[in-house]
Formats: sequence, structure tokens, C-alpha cells
Amino acid sequence: MDFKKEIKLKDLLPKRGSKPSTDVLEPEDKPAKSKRSRSFARKAKAEAQGEHVEEQPSEKKPKKQKTRKPSKKLAGAKPSQHKRLVGLKVGASQLAAARVVNNGSAELIQVARQALDPGIIVGGELREPEALVEALKLFFKDNKLPKQAVRLGIASNRIGVRTFDIGGITDPKQLENAIRFRAQETLPIPLEEAVLDYQILGETVDAEGVRTHRVLLVVVYRDLVDRYAAACKKAGIKLVGIDLEAFALLRALGDRPADAGNAAIVVVAVGSERSTLAVSNGETCEFTRVIEWGGHNLNVVIARALDMTPIEAEPIKLSVSLLEPAEAMDLDPERAAKVRTAIAAELQLFARELVSSLQFYQGQPGSLGIAEVVLTGGSAQLPGLDVELGRMLGVKVRVGDPLSSVTLGKKVGSDIEAGSLAIAIGLGIEA
Repeated sequence: MDFKKEIKLKDLLPKRGSKPSTDVLEPEDKPAKSKRSRSFARKAKAEAQGEHVEEQPSEKKPKKQKTRKPSKKLAGAKPSQHKRLVGLKVGASQLAAARVVNNGSAELIQVARQALDPGIIVGGELREPEALVEALKLFFKDNKLPKQAVRLGIASNRIGVRTFDIGGITDPKQLENAIRFRAQETLPIPLEEAVLDYQILGETVDAEGVRTHRVLLVVVYRDLVDRYAAACKKAGIKLVGIDLEAFALLRALGDRPADAGNAAIVVVAVGSERSTLAVSNGETCEFTRVIEWGGHNLNVVIARALDMTPIEAEPIKLSVSLLEPAEAMDLDPERAAKVRTAIAAELQLFARELVSSLQFYQGQPGSLGIAEVVLTGGSAQLPGLDVELGRMLGVKVRVGDPLSSVTLGKKVGSDIEAGSLAIAIGLGIEA
């Protein structure tokens, strides 16, 4: 998959003079419950979505235009290339990093993970900046990670991603103004409090010579970005960019299988508290959503079933196999049956969220059919989880291997549990 034209959000770093906002963002529009059946049959892609992609040339601005307003657009041009990157994923329960050398192909030369105390990151938002600073210092020191050329991933429902068409404009400046105007109409974020980035995905020309541009727009609340950037700076980490975790996920696991035809690529990273869904047409991310469901949900329902704490339920979750009958579990039959029943009921809730999201995506013009769903993340390694979700969704579900997108360095073994490293690896890959 070629993500050279993907937004990297490399300029999502605080600009001088910008002030963090304390306003609360209204969540992204949640997919409405649909009365349609759970059928993800393939649909023909709309002709309005151009297939030809043109890079927008990079233009150096005069020094006198150096100062920018807080709501200034990010770079829509092709981002600078970095041969060596450290992809950094800050999750609710752990820090994960991947060092990648990009020299024609991506080589993974180091991975690292470290537990993160609860409460520092909540819902993708940084709640305890000082605690994160100390955790990052220790993490980079203990693992001897370089603090240069680090790309951070973010995922939150306070991030908006939209695609739309703009026709009849050929002048680049007028096009930029039109995109900003559409952003103000499309997304529930005041421009003065936001960071914007966009990419021209392609263009079409009709029989009358009218040119239409297909635009991918990303908008993020500035205070969300500022908090992470400030914490990294205080920890001595030099960020070269901040990227959406959904984009990184697709770089790591977004290759279309040979037998998938013209179907959409769907990847789901199951985290500790939340899951990130990303849908691609093979060229760019067309839809993404953060689902408030994670592996911790299974801990909670197991704990309720067995009258224990979620922490005590963690080892039981790790020992469960959905491929085997409950009698095979290392529990007495009654308790084993309770655990399996609780897990099945909780997975139904997750499946409904996935179905609702995918039906919402398929309600958009130009959406594709869905042939399979690729899972990753720590909890995705639960034996039989892919089979059970596939049965509930009615499409093939498989566990993806993020190591397939890179070559392994001498110090990285192929036996590492890579599921929880997928986003960090994708952040390290320079498309």
C-alpha cells in the first residue's frame, strides 16, 4: 500500500503564540443505528472519487509571513522524509515504541514496551502531564531509545476526519480558502481552536472541463495536541511529527490481500480501554472511529461473573481460549461456564459497535464492500476471538501481523508479541 500521499500531520506541533484551549469538543457524529441487515456486500465505487492523485508542490513562504494564526492550516504538501524514526504510542495502559530505519524498505531495529499507570491517559486525552513526563524519561532511558526523530500517535473522538469534493477551482490559494470554508461548515470545531491538515486525494475533469478535487481533511483540537507536545518536550523528546493512530495502523496492516478484489481494507486495533477502527480504499483512510471498548471490558465482565476485581480477572482472561469448550479451562465447570457466557455477551456489544460503524461507512458515497476485518492489539491475541467476531459480523475476521510490513533487524526476534506494537510500528514507517 502506498501511503506517500497520506497526511502525516508533521506540523501538528505547537506554533509560537498559540494558546491551548480548555473548551470541550462535541464528540464526532456517532454512527446512527441502522435498520439495514448485517450485510457488507461489495458496492461499486462512485466515479466521483477520482483515482489519479497529484502531489501538491511544496512552496517556501517568505520570512515576513512567518507568523501564523493558531488556526492556520497544516502542511498539505508532501512531508519531509525521515530515514530513522521512533514511533511512539502512548496508550491507557502502556507505552510502546518502535525504531524503524526507512531506506527503500522499512527495517524494524528495536521495539520496547512499558506499563503505564492508570489515570495518566483517559479516553485518549492526557490527564496527568507530569506523570507522563516522568514515565517517558524512564522509558527512553531504560530502553536506550533515541530522543531524536520521534513521531507520536494520537487517537481521540476529538479528532475529525472527513472527505469531500470541491469543484470549479483551479487556483491553489482559492482552493485552500475553499477547503478552510468547508472545514468550518463540516466539522464541529471552531477554526481558531483547531489544527487543520488536508491532502488532495485526486481530481476529475468532466465533459465540460470543470475540475473537481477530492479532499481528505483532518482537524484536531489544539489543546489536545499541545498537551502531548509539551509533555514530550519536557521529557527531552524531539518530535518530528504527530500522526493519527488510524493512519499508522493502515501503514502497518493495510495491505490488500490478493483475493480481496476491490473491497475496502478494514483494520481494528483492540486496545486496553478503546479500539481504533480504520477503513481504507487501498490508497487513503476513508473512515476512522475510536470505539469505547477494549480488553479491559473483558476483565470487568469476568470479575463480575466470578465476584473478584478486574485486576484479579486478568490472568483468567489470558488463559481463556474461545476455540475450546468451557470444560477445558483451568476452572471448575460452573465458573468456567460463567466466564464463557460473560465473554460471549461482551463480545456481542463490541460486534454491534463494529457493525454500526461499518454500516455508517457504507452509507457514504463511493464506499466499498467489505471482504474481511483485520484485528490487532493485545486482546486480539485471545485464541478464537477472530473466529467468534467473524461469526457475529458475518464476514471473515483474521489477526494481522504487523511484522509483515517490515524486515526485522538482527536484534528483533520474530517471536515477539507484535499485536500491541502495530501502531508504534506504523508510526515508524515513512511512506
